[in-house]
Amino acid sequence: MLLGYPARVTSYDSRPKVAWLVGGHPFDRPSLQRLIESLDADVDLVEWPAAGDFFTVSGAAKLVGTYDVLALYDMPGIRFNRGETPEFSAPPPDLVDAWRHITSTGMPLLVLHHAIASWPLWDGFAEIVKGRFHYAPARLRGVDLPDSGYAMNVTQRFTVAKPDHPVCVGLPPVFELTDETYQCPIFEDEVEILVRTDAPRDDAHHASAFAAVRREENPHWRHAPASNAVAWTHLSGNSRVVYLQPGEGPEAFENRHYRTLIGNALSWLATTRPEDSAPKIGAPA
Repeated sequence: MLLGYPARVTSYDSRPKVAWLVGGHPFDRPSLQRLIESLDADVDLVEWPAAGDFFTVSGAAKLVGTYDVLALYDMPGIRFNRGETPEFSAPPPDLVDAWRHITSTGMPLLVLHHAIASWPLWDGFAEIVKGRFHYAPARLRGVDLPDSGYAMNVTQRFTVAKPDHPVCVGLPPVFELTDETYQCPIFEDEVEILVRTDAPRDDAHHASAFAAVRREENPHWRHAPASNAVAWTHLSGNSRVVYLQPGEGPEAFENRHYRTLIGNALSWLATTRPEDSAPKIGAPA
């Protein structure tokens, strides 16, 4: 458990500047744009492949020097071909080096929804996020795992686990949201959980992601019950990370409580230093 949350820095006199990455996964652009416009932040929406310019050593240095927060709503490292097995690509060495620079310099990260599936052939990214959604059976931390599960349009009740945390300020103790749910591995013991869901987390209520992208049925698919955590924070190297699992589309983006979560997370990430409140957990390998 991480205690002693730093207060917001009241002397911070400008809106946080955010690089918000998209690409690799479809999304509702108009509703995302409305969400971004509602935030008290200066957001640049950067789409792949242009976003790739950030992931060289020189590009990462420019990213860290220009922006206060890096928001990930992208999904690089995967290519979908309708009805076929997804193509996974390993990150180039320059990209891994760029991520080492980002986390060693302490750039804050807001990771959203499907971004947890990024770079499936690089375990270092799963360590940055503290979990991974698998579009195909995979091996993670020496364990063979099935592909992950998903369920669309699930109406669920969220319970705030840390009401005194800056990311949760202004949220009611319990609120409702309709959104996609994931059934995937999360390193729950290594994060501070902010919000939990009452949505089922078992394979009886989820479907195989691998079967879905291949446009087929898999009634024999099985997956261990997943954590009910839907928002958490931790440190990766020197970078403070906030992950929010909801964010499929308009139902989340138009929800006032979800907007509060996003706004609070950006404000907190931009105005606090990681060494103020928590030990380091480790940098990507």
